[in-house]
Amino acid sequence: MSEGNFEHTLRTPDDRTIRFYDSGPQTGPTRTVIWQHGTPQTGRLLEPLLADAAQRGIRLVSCARAGYPGSSARRGRTVTSSAADVIAVADALGLAGFATMGASGGGPHALGCAALAPDRVRGVVTLAGIAPFTEDFDWFAGMVSPGGLRAARRGRAARARFAETAQFDQNSFIEADWRALADDWAPLGSDAERAAGDGPDGEIDDDVAFTTPWGFALAEVQVPVLVVQGGLDRIVPPAHARWMTEQLPHGELWLKPRDGHISVLGACPVAFDWLADIA
Repeated sequence: MSEGNFEHTLRTPDDRTIRFYDSGPQTGPTRTVIWQHGTPQTGRLLEPLLADAAQRGIRLVSCARAGYPGSSARRGRTVTSSAADVIAVADALGLAGFATMGASGGGPHALGCAALAPDRVRGVVTLAGIAPFTEDFDWFAGMVSPGGLRAARRGRAARARFAETAQFDQNSFIEADWRALADDWAPLGSDAERAAGDGPDGEIDDDVAFTTPWGFALAEVQVPVLVVQGGLDRIVPPAHARWMTEQLPHGELWLKPRDGHISVLGACPVAFDWLADIA
């Protein structure tokens, strides 16, 4: 536990544990944003996010999805069931209303919270968020290394076998991504290594959840959604963002043409402001 990043554990009625992090209430009027972590991450609140939120009087909360450090594995989990765990944490914290923001693999789960609790979620931001699997467009096109997701389409066992020999393709990041990881977003890289060091289960279950039915349709997300996308993203290509924006009743696309998968996170301060404006 570090200052502004308080670690807690919630036990569910089915005897699972959910690890979550809370920056703690800010002074004065407080808005709460639930951060949905990427794949793979531990769920810890990262320093750039904490700094941006603190400047705006925002309370940040984040949950480690099932299978990530501190949260019990849950075979067969879906985007909706993971969102239900987030809602359970919100219940435990007494959050009547909140906004939610997710990056990469966190994007679907931010949308899932809005679909599951439309009376409580006031707005959503996704950054480089992956779209539900669809044949409406070439879902894999533009991905430098889609092997894990292709394996996940064949089921969890196939994805687990892929994980036994999988290696990260460094061409998945553009130069701007590497600069971001060497500078402000270095904590994200360290956190990803920490999550991966705990084993592949969380990442495997994420990929299976992304490529199987999410449990809701994007048309069911009735709150405002800001879809932030890097035009040069080689992990989640821009076609995902464009298609999702078309499906969302209140979707707004913010395309950052020169950004990749990590450098697009430089948009987080403005995304927090956007959420504050609609809250």
